This record gives sequence, structure tokens and C-alpha cells, in this order.
Amino acid sequence: MSGGAARAAVLARVRSALADVPAGEPGAAVPAVPAAAAPDDLAGLFADRVADYRATVTRCAADDAAIAAAIGEAFARHGAGSSVVAPGVPEAWRAAAPGPEVDEPALALERLDAVDGVLSGCALGIAETGTIILDGARRSGRRAITLVPDLHVCVVLAADVVAGVAEATARLGAAIVAGRPVTLVSGPSATSDIELDRVEGVHGPRRLEVVLAG
Repeated sequence: MSGGAARAAVLARVRSALADVPAGEPGAAVPAVPAAAAPDDLAGLFADRVADYRATVTRCAADDAAIAAAIGEAFARHGAGSSVVAPGVPEAWRAAAPGPEVDEPALALERLDAVDGVLSGCALGIAETGTIILDGARRSGRRAITLVPDLHVCVVLAADVVAGVAEATARLGAAIVAGRPVTLVSGPSATSDIELDRVEGVHGPRRLEVVLAG
């Protein structure tokens, strides 16, 4: 079923369910999903959960110099000599990436496959799940640059870490309305084969370095 046909089917079921509702009947308010209780240290919880997924987490101060130093160390740990950078990454961070090529105009997939890593920011982090959300905006970059290179260095500002999925979803409204792709990243790309042996790097980078600033 195509996307348009599926939408039509869903709307038809909604109309059918509402068919016996008297005209003019006021709608009832639906209570909002209560926000999860915020732990005292959201950034600390986020760091623990991300590390559980085999990502390497580096915590640093929120100033550009500290972030740039952490970025440089992250790429150096993997011997990376080239990188692609999301166009909205600040210049001070960009300079710390090896041989940075800004993805503007968009680089060809062959070039993305040839570079050693990618540097991006993100929209949000979710503390409860250790998930990074990329919203397709300039700091997150387009989806391809964070899926093709084998190393992803991602800067997460502690101020952008929220408690749970409900709060994160509420903040993604603008990206969804704008039709931008939203990507949820929980650790390096991994799946299991038929014997349940873990296989990494099938659908994205095998190595994830998280710079948690603030």
C-alpha cells in the first residue's frame, strides 16, 4: 500500500468511528502524556546509557575550545585522516576535524564512502534511552553523511538532553512539520545474524564517538 493510500485508509477509519457523533458535540480534552520524572543529572544518565550501547563518551566543558579538543582526540583515537562535516557545525569545532570537507554542496556518495569519518551536532539527546536525535537541520546534517562513513563523531550539548521520549517528541514538531528526516541513533550500527551473533556496521557507522559538552 502506498503512503497516500495508507493515509486515506486511516482517515476513512477515523471518519467511520466518528459517524455517530452528533454534530456540534464539543471535543473532550485529551490529557497530555506526563513527562517522565527528571533525574538530578540528565547528562550523567545520558552518558551512562550511551556508553551501554558501546559508544565512546567524552565529557567536556561547553566552550568551543574544550569541544574542539575533544573532537580532535576522538578522531585521533581512530587514526582518521579525513572527514565530512555537517554544514551547521560551528567553525571552531570544524577546524578540529581532520581534512574537513563541508557537505555543502552535498558531497557524492562515493566521496562519503571514501572519507574516514563524519562530524555532526544533533537536535537532542534522550537520557532514559541514551538516544541521539538527528533532525536533518544544518547542525545534524543530511542523513547520508551520518550513515555512510564508518566513524561518527557527534557533539551533544548537555543543555539539549531531555529526560524521555515524550519530551523529545514534543520538541521535534518543527522538524516533522518541515518534512525533515528524523534519525534516532542508539550506539554504533548493529544487528544480529541468524545465529544471534552481533554484526556491526551493516546499516551505519561501526564506531560512534559522543562528545558531551556541558
